[in-house]
Amino acid sequence: MKKISVLGAGSWGTALSILLSENGHDVTVWSIDPEEVLMINNYREQRDKLPGVIVPSTIVFTTDLELACREAEMIICAVPSTFMRTTMKKASPYIKKGTIVVDVAKGIEDETFKTMTEVIGEECPQARTGILSGPSHAEEVGRKIPTTIVAGSKDKEVAHIIQDVFMNDYFRVYSSPDVIGIELGGSLKNVIALAAGMVDGLGFGDNSKAALMTRGIAEISRLVIAMGGHIETVSGLSGIGDLIVTCTSKHSRNRNAGFLMGQGKTYQEAMDEVKMVVEGVYSAKAALELGRKYNVSLPIVEEVNAVLFEGANVRESAIRLFMRDRTIESENLSWDD
Repeated sequence: MKKISVLGAGSWGTALSILLSENGHDVTVWSIDPEEVLMINNYREQRDKLPGVIVPSTIVFTTDLELACREAEMIICAVPSTFMRTTMKKASPYIKKGTIVVDVAKGIEDETFKTMTEVIGEECPQARTGILSGPSHAEEVGRKIPTTIVAGSKDKEVAHIIQDVFMNDYFRVYSSPDVIGIELGGSLKNVIALAAGMVDGLGFGDNSKAALMTRGIAEISRLVIAMGGHIETVSGLSGIGDLIVTCTSKHSRNRNAGFLMGQGKTYQEAMDEVKMVVEGVYSAKAALELGRKYNVSLPIVEEVNAVLFEGANVRESAIRLFMRDRTIESENLSWDD
């Protein structure tokens, strides 16, 4: 049994805390919101974001960050990516050297274009970092629906510890050393999911969405490889697996926000209606800048940015994608002359 703290009491943090408690660990969950903590302590249910899933009485919920972190052997970072740096800066003085800190948020930091494990490493250099990512909606994990995910770390021992802590009969965990590949897959698929939602909102069909998803994974692959990741990761759970579930599921906040934008709403109106953090909106700018930095073509990402921040018409953006210059599907294939 390990003493584990989860930072963030939203749907994902709550679902993972339940899983960890059922696996026999001593779990504490921190939230910055006193009303959220009071609600869960009173009803043993995250009524706003994970309704219908009962939270065991053994899990402690608190607003005291020091209490949550001081004795923890492992810390799970489940706060939205936009709040990762500020949260870890505040938590760092209470985190002991050698503590394993696991990122479960999916995003790239705006302005710095850092991944979440990079942010954690900068703010908590004394920690050992890892990541948990893949096709895993909290609504399904909370209901014990079979789910498969990947634990990543540059430190083999850390990856295996994360794997052992989380794995059970409905939550299968693989391990991987390709942290950058896992993080980029988890972040960029949210941007592609916004586009997939826009396609649905426009009333296009399955053909259009399949094309969007396939070319989306091609864009993710190009950037992952340019930044030192591996194509095997893009082909795996944290790449194409996460892309499929996020582009197609009713649970996907990114797809749902994109759908509303396809019907004519602004991204702010869409986020207000979804009522949850839409990570793809925050990752879109960073993805575009990373593409420019590494000289990688990301046409879908470019059009998503145009819709989000430049007032571009969704339908016209879709047409521009279809009317791009003719090109070969794979740059690695050629005819024998």
